[in-house]
Amino acid sequence: MNSLLSEQILPLTIPEKLQLIEEIWDSVVMDADQIPLTQSQKQELDRRLASYQNFENEGKSWEVVKRRIIKDDI
Repeated sequence: MNSLLSEQILPLTIPEKLQLIEEIWDSVVMDADQIPLTQSQKQELDRRLASYQNFENEGKSWEVVKRRIIKDDI
């Protein structure tokens, strides 16, 4: 990082630094399609998408979860 930029950032308060981080992150997200993925990252994303789309992993209803919680508390 160039020293002029560092000199401008260091005196900032913590809230100001956090705001700067948020603004930088938002700008990165806007250009996220320009970040290249490795082949292994693409494979992992494909694996996670397939797992998400698997109906066996769709979860349980609130009623089922609530009954299990209540049963475990007894």
